[in-house]
Amino acid sequence: MAEKPLSSPPSTPLTRAERFVWLTARVLEQRRFAYHFLRGGPDQVETALVAYLNEDGGYGHALEPDLRGPVSQPLHTAHALRVLDSIGRCGGLRVERICRYLTDVSTHEGALPAIHPSQRGYPSAPFVPVVDAPPSSLLSTGPVVGLLHRNQVWHAWLFRATEFCWAAVESLEKSHPYELQAAVAFLDGAPDRSRAEAAADRLGRLVREQGLAVLDPDRPDDYPVPDGYAPGEFHFPHDYARVPDSLAAHWFTDDEMTRSLDRLAADQQEDGGWPIRWRAWAPGTALEWRPIVTIEALRTLRAHGRPID
Repeated sequence: MAEKPLSSPPSTPLTRAERFVWLTARVLEQRRFAYHFLRGGPDQVETALVAYLNEDGGYGHALEPDLRGPVSQPLHTAHALRVLDSIGRCGGLRVERICRYLTDVSTHEGALPAIHPSQRGYPSAPFVPVVDAPPSSLLSTGPVVGLLHRNQVWHAWLFRATEFCWAAVESLEKSHPYELQAAVAFLDGAPDRSRAEAAADRLGRLVREQGLAVLDPDRPDDYPVPDGYAPGEFHFPHDYARVPDSLAAHWFTDDEMTRSLDRLAADQQEDGGWPIRWRAWAPGTALEWRPIVTIEALRTLRAHGRPID
């Protein structure tokens, strides 16, 4: 009697994504995937992250794929902090060194520029221009400050940076999705919770009034894409509220969030990875970004209670 062929394991969003990660990802994203979804350890993630660390305490070497070259940059360092936070390692001497670096590269306001001029001479995305005297940026400062507060990190750099974030957030009027996501990242970690809730309520009204979140995924063209964004670079409720306890979750109805998460789940590509929606300016950067986006998509779905395995 002929033996029955062994059946293939069931295909799930997680198994498809796992194959994509092993095929395409950097070592850091492979180890992050293993940590979040395969019971891997935090030490392996941190070891991979150290490869991007510079002597000045900042991170470089294209950790944030749209900035190439070896030099430390605020955006690379913010990315490193998010990785450390996700594995429960956002504290101690490692973060003290990072705060010293943030102090050294801060503007006269005590906040962070989007791009430090040291990037000049190395390739970078056209949508992150390098200037000699960059202004403070909520885009780079807000997520860092919110994350450090959430982890109860106390450092002298935080005082002026926090005041900058409050002033920037509370003066926002005409904005764009990435800036508002940075504002939410700050507010979700800000110690003054009543002030944060009031600021978030106002920003939620701006998001809806300015059409900065696609509330009906079947009609995305009804929502404007901000100037400078790529065609189809839409943002959805889950982009603002990546976890259910985010202040941004109050901006949307249950039905709106359900449709948003349905869209996120449906965006998984045939190869198992999720796409990037912003402008892909070089083949290598798009390839490096997709595993990062894939890990975050899976984490968002799981945080909101969606089955992935």
